[in-house]
Parts: sequence; C-alpha cells; structure tokens
Amino acid sequence: MRLDVVDDLASLREDWSRLGDASGNLFSTWEWADVWWRHIGGGRPLHLVAVRDDAGATVAILPFYLARSRPRTLRFVGHGPADRLAPICAPEDRARAAAALREALDDGLAGWQLAVADRLPGEAGWTELLGEEPLRTEPSPVLDAEGRDWEAYLASRSKNFRDQVRGRERKLGRRHEIAYRLTQDREQLDADYDALVRLHRERWGDESRSFVPPREELPRDFAAAALERGWLRLWTLDVDGRPAAAWLGYRFGGAEWYYQAGRDPALEREAVGFVLMAHTIREALDDGVSEYRLLLGGEAYKDRFATADPGLETVVFARGATGRLARGAARAALHAPPRLRRWLRARG
Repeated sequence: MRLDVVDDLASLREDWSRLGDASGNLFSTWEWADVWWRHIGGGRPLHLVAVRDDAGATVAILPFYLARSRPRTLRFVGHGPADRLAPICAPEDRARAAAALREALDDGLAGWQLAVADRLPGEAGWTELLGEEPLRTEPSPVLDAEGRDWEAYLASRSKNFRDQVRGRERKLGRRHEIAYRLTQDREQLDADYDALVRLHRERWGDESRSFVPPREELPRDFAAAALERGWLRLWTLDVDGRPAAAWLGYRFGGAEWYYQAGRDPALEREAVGFVLMAHTIREALDDGVSEYRLLLGGEAYKDRFATADPGLETVVFARGATGRLARGAARAALHAPPRLRRWLRARG
C-alpha cells in the first residue's frame, strides 16, 4: 500500500468519481466535493491522500484539507452541509482505508494537531476500524425497505399511523385540488428550487441556516449536478395550483436520501409537509429502493417513519499537547448549555 499526498481536486477526478459511486455515499461523490470546494472550501490547502495498491491502482481517497491553522486542524472535504462522510472507497476496502488513515496521521500529515472525521455512518463500523471512540454521536434515522412496497410497509406500522397517512391525504384532496410534481429538466429546476427555498424560509425563518451564505448556492448547484446524473428527486406538492410544500432529496446507491424540505405555514393544519413526505416514501418504496434515509436529526416526525437509527459518529484525533487540549475543549463544548454552544460556533 502506498500513500500519495495530492494538493488539488482535479487530478483525482477520475478516481474520485469511480470510488465515490462505489462507496454508496452521496456525500462522497465527486460532484459533492467539487461543489462544496467551490462554495466553502476554496483557497485553503488540500492534503488529499490517494491510497494505492501494489499495482498502483487507487483504492481509497482520504479527503483531508487544512480547515484551521491554529491548532492545525484537518477535516474532510464536504463537511458541514454533508450529513454523512467517510474515507472514499468501496465497502470492501474500508479496512484498508482506515489503516491508511492511521498511517497518514502517524506520519504527521501536514503537521496536523487535530484531525476530525465528521459524521461517519454508524452501520459501516468506521470507529471500530479506526480504533477510536466517537467524540459525538448524532441521530440518523432510516427506513429499511426489506423488500417491501408501500402497502407492505404500511401494513407493518400501527393502525393509528396508517389511518393518519391515508386520512390526511384524502382530507387534503377533498378540500383542495392537489398535484404532485417531480422536477424533470433544467428549465423546471430553477423555479421549483426557488419555491423550495421560499417555503423553507417561510416555515423556519431564522431557525434554519440551510439557505444562507456561504451555503446558499451550494445545494442549488449540487441539485443541478445531480439532475444531470439522474440522482435528483425534487418533489413539489401543489395545492390549488400553487406550491404548498417542497421536498429535496436524491436517489443514489439504491437508496432515497431526504435532504431538505419546506412548507407553507398557512397550511399547517392541512399537514401538507406530512402528506408530501408520505408521497415521497410511497414512490421510493414502489420503485424498489432498499432504504429511505432521513439523514441527520432526531426529529419526532422522522422517527414515525423510520425503522432503525444506526447513527453518525464523529471521531477526533489529537497530536501533541495542543491537539489534546483542543480535543478536550471540543468535548467540553458538547456538554455546554445551548446558548454557550451557539456562541462557541459563532467564534469559529
């Protein structure tokens, strides 16, 4: 195994595309890395590690960049708006990728003092492979289809849940003219995406930071790239001819990925957000997806649909006294009151 450090994305594009597709992780794709780097990461030093086998083929990429200089902090390209990250490799090469990551850090990559592996998918066993306890674990609910279509899935849930799912859609349809629309082409994308952003802001206002600079244009550009690859699933629920709810997700690696949503607060009692989410799950299961991933967050509405929660685990490596002090401060911040955590995040 050979480790080659690379300082630009473009030179790894072919290998990154191949490995990102093989990883089954939407946020390990070349398209995500490229868009994220242009909007958030650009200008900072890249320390990408290409892991080569004995024949010289790239079997994994460790997507590190220098996020901070004091302490010298390495993080994965794509973190923040990405709901799950990991070394970029096929599932069968995870052990080699984990060993390469430890080797790169042991060799003092970029003079690091702190290295953060954000939101590793719990079901992939990364923390065990890396030999580290997670600093933080976050919820990431999933609906495991287990080969079921929509009706079979509903049959596995409680009668109360089935009645709500069916009854809310019927009630909405009796009171209004409703239509579900899936974005199909580039011309339609701009208008549908604008409706999503507007409905998201109307519902959550300042509570959400999803569509504010520097993140504002990142998901729009990624949606355009995903549309070209056939991954985009942008649903709009029209009520009486106007967008009342919108759902942004992706179909990748045999799974449906729910990323963002918005809804009209004036129609809160009509449960338009719930109705649209149920529709997206119905379409996904009837199309034969293996999983519907509700991604980051343990909101109660997600738990109503989910069948499991493997979680997301963040591992923080420390080197030297400065690194250990910074890791200790990060651990303490996790247990601080919410207002103090917000202040700490604002301070960077």
